[in-house]
Parts: sequence; C-alpha cells; structure tokens
Amino acid sequence: MIINTYIHEDAPVKGHGLRLAVYQGKGPAGTMDAIGHNIAQMEQVVTAAGKFNAHLVSFPELYLSGYAITPATAHELAMEITGSTLTRVATIAKSHKMAIICPYPEKATVNDKTRYYDAIAIFSAEGLLLKNYRKTHLWGPDEKKIWSAGYERTEEGEAYTTFSINDFPVAVLNCYEAEFPELARILALKGAKLIVIPTAADESTILSTGKWTQTPYPDISKTLIPAHAYENSMFISYSNRCLEETLNGKTVGRYLGNSMVADPHGQLMVAAKNEVTLLLADCVPTDYGPTHPENTNYLVDRRPWLYNDLTETGKSD
Repeated sequence: MIINTYIHEDAPVKGHGLRLAVYQGKGPAGTMDAIGHNIAQMEQVVTAAGKFNAHLVSFPELYLSGYAITPATAHELAMEITGSTLTRVATIAKSHKMAIICPYPEKATVNDKTRYYDAIAIFSAEGLLLKNYRKTHLWGPDEKKIWSAGYERTEEGEAYTTFSINDFPVAVLNCYEAEFPELARILALKGAKLIVIPTAADESTILSTGKWTQTPYPDISKTLIPAHAYENSMFISYSNRCLEETLNGKTVGRYLGNSMVADPHGQLMVAAKNEVTLLLADCVPTDYGPTHPENTNYLVDRRPWLYNDLTETGKSD
C-alpha cells in the first residue's frame, strides 16, 4: 500500500481541524465472504491510519458489499444499521479511537415498507453512530433499479447535515452527488468545513444486463471537486476504488483510482494514482488565507432571494 501524506508534524488540535485518511483499495464483491474480507481489510487500514494519528478514515462507495453487483445480490446482502456487521464497524472505531466513514448497502423499514439504500454510516471514535446517510441522487438506470432515493419521506429525517469529529464540522455526500454544486453549497451554509465523498468512479463495470459500460466515468477529481472546494472555501475529499473489483474471481469492475483531497483554494493536497493507496491530509482552515482581495466571500455575498428559479422548476421525472 502506497502512503501519501500532506500533514504537519502534529495532528490538528480539537476545534482547529482534523487529520483525514482516505483509503483507496480493491477487493472482492457480492458475497458474504467478500464482506468478511472487506471488514478485515478495514481493520488493517484503520491500524495503518492510526500510526499517523488520523482522526477520521473514509472508504469507497458500497465498501462492504462491493459496488458492481446485481439488484438481487444487493438486496440479499443489504444490512440494517443496527445489525451485527455495522456493530463490528462501530467496535473497530471504538477500539482504535478513530472515526470511520463506512459505505454499505442498507435494508430498512420506512413507511411500513422494506427499502434498500446506497448508504454511508459514520461512527465516532467512541463507536457512536453520528449519521446514517442515504444517497439522494442516484446515478444511471442500474442504481435506480437497486436502490431507493434517500429522504423522500419525512420519517427519514434531514438529508444534508453536519457532524463533529475532533470538534470540526464534517459532512458526507455519495459519488454522483459530488457533481451537484447545490449540495456542497447547502452543506457549506450549514457550517461544514470538510465534505467526504465516497465514490465508485469506474473505467468500466458490468451492468445488470450483463454488458460492460462503454464510456469511462469523467474524472471530476481534477475539475468539479476542486472548484466546489474553492467556491465554498472548504476541504473536499473523493474516496474511490482502484484497479479491479471481482466477484467469485471474475472481474466485474475496473476503477479510476483518482482519490484526492482538495483544499479551500481549490488545489490538490494529496492525490492517488491507480494503485492501492492511503492518503492522509491535515484539514486546517487557518492554513489558508482569503481567496479574494478585501476578504470577499461567496457565501457572505449571496443574494438568495433572487435564486427562486433554482427551486421553482418542480420535481423532474
């Protein structure tokens, strides 16, 4: 595993920032054995990040089950947030005193109906659940076959919220959601200083039809993500897979391996090549001065009463 760092001699103190670890890996998908392998690998990664005193470690989208799986397999492997697998993740967080962002396939009863979500569980360094986030913007026909969109029902609570790690405000989005500027802006307005975005950006994956996708996913790690970090004066990370994902030894996905962390000036702090990598970055806002003369600030200078057109178009099909 390659280790790539942009860190100070000492980790940020409480309230001033946090030390983020981003794991970019490969692995099996689509079976209970794969889940067991990925949990064991998680503990190894957390141990490695602990040697650098990381406060938080993130894993790729649908890390526990793998991403390139059929609707039937996804539903078979889906788990409840209070179940034994996520309880084990919470135990790993507590035993290593490190917060964990763990993407997984969720099974939940909502409005008296069983639903399935592309979800992300965030556990504190004490093993407490800080947030269970359900992906709101699903990509492509396959994701819409497999998952429900999150937060379409009031009993699910509020979608876009922040949580505190090392007394520092953090939020998550999921993969395709990195490409919607509205979402990063909402979280910035709610006080987030870091958005962590697990993803499964691929060169090609097998669809539920049995065919491979023909067009590689766009590499937004060098375009949209740094731009969103800049326009919101925040840190944003992208946590992707690399190389191949396998199902019973057969390749079902090939990934871009473009994990990275962008700073509030829109610059890449650390970035991975397409290889197994652990990125570490100190996210400390006071390391960065203003981006404009006279402290001009996009968030302060907004005129939201003029932006009604953004929400008056109605819900699209």
